[in-house]
Amino acid sequence: MKPIVYFLFLIVLFSCKSKTNKPEASENGVESHNALQSEKAPEGMVWIPGGEFLQGAVPNDHMAMFHEKPAHKVHVDGFFMDKHEVTNAQFAKFVKETGYVTVAERAVDWEALKKQLPAGTEKPHDSILQPGSLVFKKAKSSVPNLYDYSQWWEWRIGANWKHPHGPGSSIEGKEDHPVVHIAFEDAQAYCEWAGRRLPTEAEWEFAARGNQMGSLFFWGDDMEQLSAHANSWEGEFPVENTMEDGYERSAPVMSYPKNGYGLYDMAGNVWEWTSDWYNTNYYQQLALSGKVAQNPKGAKRAFNPGNPRARERVIKGGSFLCSASYCASYRISARMNTSPDSGMEHLGFRTVLSE
Repeated sequence: MKPIVYFLFLIVLFSCKSKTNKPEASENGVESHNALQSEKAPEGMVWIPGGEFLQGAVPNDHMAMFHEKPAHKVHVDGFFMDKHEVTNAQFAKFVKETGYVTVAERAVDWEALKKQLPAGTEKPHDSILQPGSLVFKKAKSSVPNLYDYSQWWEWRIGANWKHPHGPGSSIEGKEDHPVVHIAFEDAQAYCEWAGRRLPTEAEWEFAARGNQMGSLFFWGDDMEQLSAHANSWEGEFPVENTMEDGYERSAPVMSYPKNGYGLYDMAGNVWEWTSDWYNTNYYQQLALSGKVAQNPKGAKRAFNPGNPRARERVIKGGSFLCSASYCASYRISARMNTSPDSGMEHLGFRTVLSE
């Protein structure tokens, strides 16, 4: 072979090898990057590598609600996420350093409140317009209509994050339980203080899957494993909780196994705020576009045909009140809508941090 021909042959050969090895190098680069980010994770957080997935109900989910469909392709960039829900101890530190007063502790502003009510609604007596929050109460007998939430929720004056069951209750000894009775505004205030933010719904769901991309639950599809993996309601809801999982109401964070990304309590315990507006048409809009949604931040506006006046946010993860007969929201795709201006006994949050 002539020198010039041999020289050209080597150029082509090494060029082909370089092109062949490029994907492997790129893949190794991603793995190295993820490993580096995991090492850099702030205390109490883990690195979520990001990627593409199908957001929404999986095909074999027979308990899925209409607003979990249709499933649609989404890509999220990597981010850091709290290992567990923000605890009473963590929130107490925030309050101590800032003097922050939660929505549930503030005097009720009737002028602001009536804007969310039908025109002509009469002002309740001042004895009723007192600071408080929604507290769960057991029913004394079977409930035939599980759509009537008033049968197990009670507005209790004096209920807030420090007094989760109302006056006389306390978080003493429950410093490692998730903080509850947190309104959206409260969660945002904490995030600002911590230099973080709330997760988008897509980020939350991607993180919750923990590499179980086609499963109902973060541990797989076996419903029989529920009690070993999540704090939920066992028994007849809302009459009797058998506490097969060890707890009747909230549980200390990290009481159950972590998911594939090292996150705890992404199923059950307490619902968690996301930053997304709740809009019943949003999933359909994303699916109809035919494109992979890149880091979606939710609907541009809130919309709930069942309550047109509502401006609700999406919450994820389910809580200690979720049961198979009621909402089964320990499923990864489960989502719920709630008013951002109030908290409840089973509603908390966790934070995320962009790369």
